[in-house]
Amino acid sequence: MKKTFSQVLFYLLLAAVFFTAVLISQLFLRGFSLDLTDDKIYSLSPGSVSIVEDIEEPINLYFFFSDTNSKGLTAIRDYANRVETILRKYQALSNGKINLEVIDPVPFSEAEDRAASFGLTAAGGAGGANDAVYFGLAGTNSLDDGMIIGFFDPQKESFLEYDISKLIYQLSEPEPIHLALVTDLPVAGGPNPMTMQNSPPTVMYQQMEQFFDVSLLSGSNEELPSDTELLVILHPQNISPSLINSIDQFMMKGGKAIVFVDPHYESELMAQRGAVGANSSSLDLLEHYGVAVNTNEVVLDSMAGLEVRGAQGNVIRHLGFLGLGRENINQSDITTADLDSINGASFGSIKVVPGSPIRFNPLLQSTKNTSLMKASAYANINNPEELGVAFKNAQTQHTLAARITGRAQSIISQEQAALMPDFTEQTSKLNLVVVADADITADRFWVQQSSFFGQAMFSPFANNGDLVINVLENLGGSEGLIGVRSRGTFLRPFTRVEAIRSVAEDKFRTQEQRLQSELEQTEQQLIELQSQSNGINLSPEQKQAIDAFTEQKITIRKALRNVQFQLDKDINALGNTLKIVNIVVAPFVLVFILFLISRAFRKTAKS
Repeated sequence: MKKTFSQVLFYLLLAAVFFTAVLISQLFLRGFSLDLTDDKIYSLSPGSVSIVEDIEEPINLYFFFSDTNSKGLTAIRDYANRVETILRKYQALSNGKINLEVIDPVPFSEAEDRAASFGLTAAGGAGGANDAVYFGLAGTNSLDDGMIIGFFDPQKESFLEYDISKLIYQLSEPEPIHLALVTDLPVAGGPNPMTMQNSPPTVMYQQMEQFFDVSLLSGSNEELPSDTELLVILHPQNISPSLINSIDQFMMKGGKAIVFVDPHYESELMAQRGAVGANSSSLDLLEHYGVAVNTNEVVLDSMAGLEVRGAQGNVIRHLGFLGLGRENINQSDITTADLDSINGASFGSIKVVPGSPIRFNPLLQSTKNTSLMKASAYANINNPEELGVAFKNAQTQHTLAARITGRAQSIISQEQAALMPDFTEQTSKLNLVVVADADITADRFWVQQSSFFGQAMFSPFANNGDLVINVLENLGGSEGLIGVRSRGTFLRPFTRVEAIRSVAEDKFRTQEQRLQSELEQTEQQLIELQSQSNGINLSPEQKQAIDAFTEQKITIRKALRNVQFQLDKDINALGNTLKIVNIVVAPFVLVFILFLISRAFRKTAKS
């Protein structure tokens, strides 16, 4: 009886401790959490914390998720829970400055009309409008400015925190950013000496004016405007020494810039007509900061070269006109992660000056099938076919655009510095992006013009504009926004399975390339045989070639099937091993450990 009473008392005390712990957690530890995940996917980076702490006026966030219409969509619902968890982190850190409202926009409700009025995107279900799923975020500030994330794409999961922090930052800092554009190119339009008509502003310049407060400066100007927050230098040539000093001090004081330099800017009218030599940029400031841009040589790329029309109307691969795909674009940097294609011409290459303390992060790179040509020789070539003749593959990959951060020293001499009242000698926060091509901003490489009822319409066929605006928005944000990390992915792949698959696919790809090579050789042989025949009946040689190829193709297909079979066999074997470990070995080990623990307790009780 006494033993039973002791057990009841023990369980009552245990229940009391449990409820007390829950009560304390709800009252005093509600905002506390511990993120034990490998990539800290449930915590905010210091950059996001800084943005939230700097909020001055209240911000309203409306998280729209179709909870009713997403029944059965397990992946979307799990991701929505994670998004809501992150949003509540922002709310908890804001000390009441962020008001979060979670809304389920059921069909034909006021909530659905509200989501549509914000401009959120609905993913249509199989049942039409009744199954539409909203999964986005809208935000407003005290000035009634609005920003949205139209739909939380699970494929962009690694940039979730950046997208939310960017929205909050833009709502808390509604004033437009003052951008200074230093160039002598006619980007704002004006009289065209070749056509004697006015040319419109470039599309890139029009986009800049939409997003920023732009001040256009010539290289002959004396200094940057005092309110400059962001700097663009486009194809610099003969910039005045006083303006160079002004740019230097802007960078030393924490300014941010994007610089376009070029071995040969061939979008200039005279350069297009072949009437000038190498039309190259020049900015010694970059090398002083530790960035070596080779503007003496042009990168030729036999794999990334764009196809153009030759003089005879034939299609020619232009090795100096490069079309960069996703494999050449940094998919881990926030500014380039969503870009599919970038077009440009006569790219230079970028390196770090040996011994420089800067950090170098490539954004655009060539393939490894490259060669370098003197810019002076390149400028004098009118027939793209000549580039192919001169091409010698050096098997070297070149950086074409890069993000530069770190420490840098002012270019201004001590004598000049003594005359400056507010001189800054160095910075540990150098922040600029360098692009070794200025043609990337020219309309002809990324937009197509058409006329619609007399109005000029521009349709982009490459992501050049997105690249520039993304970089400017990123640089123009706060230090906190620039420092926001890419979040780790919630997906945890089976790395061993992926390694097995990768090895098998490499074998598969090698066999496939071999088949394609043999196919091309056989087709060439057939063409030669057909040219020797009368074109009506097949000769014995032709029949023999066809039979040999057919037999060879069957043999290779068998080899490909064997590779695929081996892939499945290895993965299935690994799966069976894991099943044995999880179903048999793990429970046995757990039971054995519990047995040892219970035995230890018994010995302790007896003693």
